[in-house]
Amino acid sequence: TQASTLRETLEQANTACNWISAWVWEHQTFGQWAIHKACYYTVRDQFSLSAQLTVRVVAKVADAFKLDHKTQRTFSPTGSIAYDGRILRWKVSESEVSIWTMGGRQTIPFVCGERQRKLLQTQQGETDLAYRNGCFYLFATCNVEEPDPIDIEGVLGCDLGIVNILTDSDGTVYSGAKVNGMRHRHRRLRKKLQKKGTRSAKRLAKQRKRKESRFSKDVNHCISKAVVATAQGTHRAIALEDLKGIRDRVTVRRGQRATLHSWSFRQLVQFVTYKAKRYG
Repeated sequence: TQASTLRETLEQANTACNWISAWVWEHQTFGQWAIHKACYYTVRDQFSLSAQLTVRVVAKVADAFKLDHKTQRTFSPTGSIAYDGRILRWKVSESEVSIWTMGGRQTIPFVCGERQRKLLQTQQGETDLAYRNGCFYLFATCNVEEPDPIDIEGVLGCDLGIVNILTDSDGTVYSGAKVNGMRHRHRRLRKKLQKKGTRSAKRLAKQRKRKESRFSKDVNHCISKAVVATAQGTHRAIALEDLKGIRDRVTVRRGQRATLHSWSFRQLVQFVTYKAKRYG
């Protein structure tokens, strides 16, 4: 029953987002305050949303138009919605959240790991309610204290690549053979399933959805953890190759395009950066 109510809430909120987006596009008015002033009472009456959730959906539409004003934005029926402290309250010790829904306030239990439970002690700001593969997730923002940077005694240089994901200046090589082989197999399998087009083929494709990205993400986590541990143990800073805009600067053959564009170097850089900050 609670799952149905949560889904109804997401669908109603995103329907309101689409209505607001249509109004914004018709009137070419993109400022959040101007949208709020014009649409707030209509959205509340028409979609039966609470006052604060109405504020959040207006903010969602305004944020979506910040990239550019060239196209009208549309929102998925089950797209994520941001909740703030007025409409979602964490009860970490009881493993519950109190959340506003279309059926009124609901107290719903949640599950998480011990590491996440510790992080939730410093939760601050908005929490996103998301629906993925039949399950509901809460993405919370937490504060993490960063230690003062350590006194460094050198620099660990890191070269990024496709064949070898990362090679450091100590000569340690983190091969990309497993990731590249897995991506090649997934591309070949996707092609076969799409060509077959049967119900069972579509079911298998759905089961394997995002499996490639999860594997690649896990490899990047392992590599970044090892690099930061090496730098921390030897009191060195980390220097990473700057690859910004690499896909626009290079030209490759047709057969290599998929490999180049699935190269997740930016994700690896982000993982190294945040892990390095946490260890000073």
